[in-house]
Amino acid sequence: MTTIAGWRRNQGQSPTMAIKIVAILTAKPGKADALRSLLDGVLAASRAEPGNLRWDIWQDEADLNRLLLDELYEDDAAVAAHRASPHFLHYLSKIHELADRTALVLSPIAAS
Repeated sequence: MTTIAGWRRNQGQSPTMAIKIVAILTAKPGKADALRSLLDGVLAASRAEPGNLRWDIWQDEADLNRLLLDELYEDDAAVAAHRASPHFLHYLSKIHELADRTALVLSPIAAS
């Protein structure tokens, strides 16, 4: 399994570059309120993590059952710490019963 840092080194990029994670969550029928509750329960703890620069929840105006998580971390270590946290592990244990999920891990090309 290639780590994010390992992939970056193979691409000639610095392993300490900021990392953005975007997750698109579409609530399963009848699960929108439970999904929102789950995300609200993770919000403060995620924002308080060392290395977290952003953790925002957005709602699609065209489909109120579709939410987007906009996360930004200082580096790979911050992402790893987030993924090992109790609140993320709780989120991960519940999310698949509440929503269809697509997550993208992104490296900056031109970002400010």
